[in-house]
Amino acid sequence: MVLEFDEQLSRLQKPDRSEMTDEEYAVFDKNVETMMNNWGFINNLFKVLPLNAKEYIGFLNFKASLFNDTCYLTDAQKEMIGVVVSSYNCCSYCLTTHGDNLRGMWKNASLVDKLSYNYRSCKSELSAVDYALCEYAWFVTANPREIDNEQVEKLRAVGLNDHEILEAAYVAGFFNYTNRWVSTIAPVGNIGHFSHNRNFSK
Repeated sequence: MVLEFDEQLSRLQKPDRSEMTDEEYAVFDKNVETMMNNWGFINNLFKVLPLNAKEYIGFLNFKASLFNDTCYLTDAQKEMIGVVVSSYNCCSYCLTTHGDNLRGMWKNASLVDKLSYNYRSCKSELSAVDYALCEYAWFVTANPREIDNEQVEKLRAVGLNDHEILEAAYVAGFFNYTNRWVSTIAPVGNIGHFSHNRNFSK
């Protein structure tokens, strides 16, 4: 699929195809095809990031290292962490995208909406493990200077092992990293994300 860079979708200049190698453009093209197959539309952020093609590909590789079949936490748990972190950081674009993803995984639009407003309002509807992950994600986002052994022990107390704890730390860090540069460039949100994955019984 060929996509011309003809839309102004952020605070930055539009990507220039002539600045991308054929190999870099092939990565972009494959990612576009995946999004079209999964959603039926292209996430606007990924039309912006090829401005710096090597960094764009580095971001895709980083994300792929956290979302794959060999990971320790479920994709839903990682998206849940992302929603909690993005809510605290007021990153509306990331909330829109990852809220959509999590709605599709949980098949419960109202619970995801409540999570994005205030994860503590969902305590009775979440497992002990998932709630502990939300507490961890919120704490390390809100209080980075106060992180200590207590955060690890709280995760162990609900049964998480050290592989899962390390992955939770990577994911919370990943979303904090992403929120900051996404909020800086301010991509235009896709209308499709707001309505997508909402036609469930709950």
